[in-house]
Amino acid sequence: MNIEIVAVGSELLSTRFADTNSLYLTERLSDLGLSVARRTIVGDQGPDLEVSLRQALAFADLVLVGGGLGPTGDDRTRESAAAALGRRLVFRSDLAAGIEARFQKLGRPMSEPNLRQAWIVEGAEVLPNANGTAPGQWIEADGKILALLPGPPHELNGVFESGVWPRLKARSFQHASRLMIRTTGLGESDLEARIADLYPADERRRLTVLASPGRVDLHITAVSPESAEQAAALAEALAAALRDRLGTFIYGGEGADLEAVVVGLLADAGATLATAESCTGGLVAHRLTNVPGSSRVFLGGFVAYGNAAKARDLGVEPALIAAEGAVSPAVALAMASGARSRMEADWGLALTGIAGPGGGSPDKPVGLVYIALAGPDGVAVERHVFPGRREAVKFQASQRALDRLRRRLAGIA
Repeated sequence: MNIEIVAVGSELLSTRFADTNSLYLTERLSDLGLSVARRTIVGDQGPDLEVSLRQALAFADLVLVGGGLGPTGDDRTRESAAAALGRRLVFRSDLAAGIEARFQKLGRPMSEPNLRQAWIVEGAEVLPNANGTAPGQWIEADGKILALLPGPPHELNGVFESGVWPRLKARSFQHASRLMIRTTGLGESDLEARIADLYPADERRRLTVLASPGRVDLHITAVSPESAEQAAALAEALAAALRDRLGTFIYGGEGADLEAVVVGLLADAGATLATAESCTGGLVAHRLTNVPGSSRVFLGGFVAYGNAAKARDLGVEPALIAAEGAVSPAVALAMASGARSRMEADWGLALTGIAGPGGGSPDKPVGLVYIALAGPDGVAVERHVFPGRREAVKFQASQRALDRLRRRLAGIA
């Protein structure tokens, strides 16, 4: 079936709010082997919303609408849905009593506008909302399904799980299985060149590649009309081929963070780590300390941003900085060795570079970062030039540094 999600709210058209509801709905639908064909974001203006709902119903077999069911004057989803369907709104006294009882239970007076939430599109099935006062609605018309859901995420999630999911599952003849593979060290185009021939030709499997700075994720979805086991086998067969093709660029599956992988490898090896950061400003240490239990392996880090700090805290010779520059292979190596020595750690990891937007030169452009690693088997340094703005450069540098350590710990060249 064609599926469209309509996200309602003028705030979603600004830069301050993200449409997380649609992402949640898309993920949950994929668990049923259903794909969203289109997503629309529309403001709170009634005429605009009515037009969007008419267009969605003309295009899709299933339309999920999130938002605009509350008590305020700009909550117009009920009225717009009724107009788009050519139906009237019906007041439900039982819903009004339930809303009033909820306020009484909370010890708060109920204002009159809350009764707007007791109006239901004619012929709709009410989807109870255990987390709020605005019920959802399930409407079937001319072979189409229109599901109205409240906007607050915890309310939308609850109404979807209790009301929409069971209805869709009862109609679905597909079993679905999903897998994720996480990679780093390859750009999106390089990864694409390696796996281009592995994209499935049959409709039972789908491969989606999603890139972000320093990481590319591969999402695999497989469906089977026969059994969940067959869907899982189809997904795993594709995943196995991708793992074989991408090899050491893979660092984990769904939910795996690179920093957690590194902490696990350090713990398995009984090894400890110290960091020295200049351009990343402590980002590597921050990521490591976000991992529960990292105190077993991460002894501490230095944010040696200025040259004086590099000399004082890490023992980098001022003459070396003057001769080579703070952003240089020699200084990066000295920082890594200094961190390892000062903390008495097994490994020292250091970064120095130019995050931008200023400070670059033809010889040392913005985005240049040297990553050095000092360990029991010696020292090594890498040169990288990362694209993007300051934050993107910093994150990519932290990602590559953690991956460099991952590879050394795993015995990967």
